Amino acid sequence: MIKDFFEKLTQIFKTKDLRNKIFFIFALLIVFRLAANIPLPGIDVAQIKDLFAENQLVGLLNMFSGGGLSNISIVLLGLGPYITASIIMQLLTMIVPRMEQLHKEEGEQGRQKFNSITRMLTVPLAIMQTFAMVTLLKSQGIITQLSSFDMVLIIIVATAGTIFLMWLGELITEKKIGNGVSIMIFAGIVASLPTMISQTSATFDERDIYKYILFAAVGILTIVGVVFVSEGQRNIPISYAKRMRGNQSYGQAASHLPLRVNQAGVIPIIFAVSLILFPTMVGGMLAQASNESLASFGQTLTDLFQNQWIYGIVYFSLVVLFTYFYTAVVFDPHKIAENLQKQGGYVPGVRPGSETEEYLGRIVTRITLAGALFLGTIAVMPVVVSGVTGMTALTIGGTSILITVSVVIEIVKQLEAQMVMRDYDGF
Repeated sequence: MIKDFFEKLTQIFKTKDLRNKIFFIFALLIVFRLAANIPLPGIDVAQIKDLFAENQLVGLLNMFSGGGLSNISIVLLGLGPYITASIIMQLLTMIVPRMEQLHKEEGEQGRQKFNSITRMLTVPLAIMQTFAMVTLLKSQGIITQLSSFDMVLIIIVATAGTIFLMWLGELITEKKIGNGVSIMIFAGIVASLPTMISQTSATFDERDIYKYILFAAVGILTIVGVVFVSEGQRNIPISYAKRMRGNQSYGQAASHLPLRVNQAGVIPIIFAVSLILFPTMVGGMLAQASNESLASFGQTLTDLFQNQWIYGIVYFSLVVLFTYFYTAVVFDPHKIAENLQKQGGYVPGVRPGSETEEYLGRIVTRITLAGALFLGTIAVMPVVVSGVTGMTALTIGGTSILITVSVVIEIVKQLEAQMVMRDYDGF
C-alpha cells in the first residue's frame, strides 16, 4: 500500500501540467497564510487569546476564517461572508425560478452570471459581518477605544480581505483539484496544528489521561466514519435498449448509476457552522443596545447558544438539513431520468420517464437520510464528549478532523481523476 502511494505520488509530480497546478495552489495558500498573519491597523491582539480559550463558538469561527480572526488580521472574516452568500443563492434557486434557470439550465454563461451575483452579495454581507464582529469584540472588552474613522477603516480593510480570499478560492477551484473554499479552510486547520499541539503539551496533566485517550478514540472513530460515508454508494443498474442497423444490433449494454451516500461532501458542515455562529454574533450586538428589552434578548440569545446541549441539537439539525438541501441542488432526478431516456437507457423493472424520476428520487432520499444522520452524529459526537470531559478543545478538534478528512478524500479523488484522464488521452 505504501509502495503504491509513493508510485502514484511520483507519477503525479512527473506530470508537468498537474505538478504546476499543485505548486500554483501551494503558492496561493502561502499568500493566504501571510495575509492571515497581518493584523488590522490600530488593534491590540494580546487580549483575544483568552476569548478563544473560553468560547468554543468563537474558536470555530476562527477555524473557518483560516486563523485570521485570532490575529485580528486583514482577512478577519475569512471566507465566511462568501459562504453565507452562497447559502443564500442556493436557497434562492429553490424559491426563485429565474435563479434556478441561471444555475442549471443556461449553461456556462448562466453559471458565470449566477457566480457574479454571489460575489456582489458577498460585499454587503462582509460589511455587516465585520461590523458585527467588531461589536462582539468590543462587548468582550477586546477592543476598548475605537473612533468612527477606525471603524470605517477596519470595515473597508476586512471587506477587501474577504474579497481577496474569495478570488484566491476561485483560482484554486479553477485548477480542478478540489473546492477552493474547502482547501483554504483545510489550510487554516493544518496551520493551527503546531500551536494546538504545543498548547496541549504545555497543559498536559497525567490525571486527565483518560480524557486524552477518549479524545484520540473519538478522532479515530470520526476519521473512519467520514471515510465510510464519503466512499459509500449505491449502484443503480442501467440497461440500454438494442438498436438495429441493417443486420447488426448496437447499443445493448449494462451499466450502473452510482449514488453516493453523502453527495454533499463537507459542504453541509461548512454551511451549518456558518449559520450556527450567526445567532451568537447577533446576540453580542443586541446585548450592547441601549434599549433594555433588546439588550436582554441579545444576552439571552448569546447564553442560549453557550449551552452545550442546545448547541449540539441545533448543529446536528443543521447538518442533516443542509445535507438534504445540497444533495437536492447537485442531484436532479428529473434531469437524470430525462438524459437516460434520450440515450435509450432504463432501470430494469422501472418505466422510463416520470417513474424513473420518482424511483431515483426515492432512492436518493433514503440513502441521504442514512448519510445525513451519520454525518450529523459524527459532527456532534465531539460536543457530547466535550460535555462529559469538560475539554472544549474536543469540539473544535472534532470539526477540524471532519473537514480535514473530507477535503483530503476529495483532493485524492480529483487527482486520480485527472491522472486517469491523462492516461486515456495518451499523455
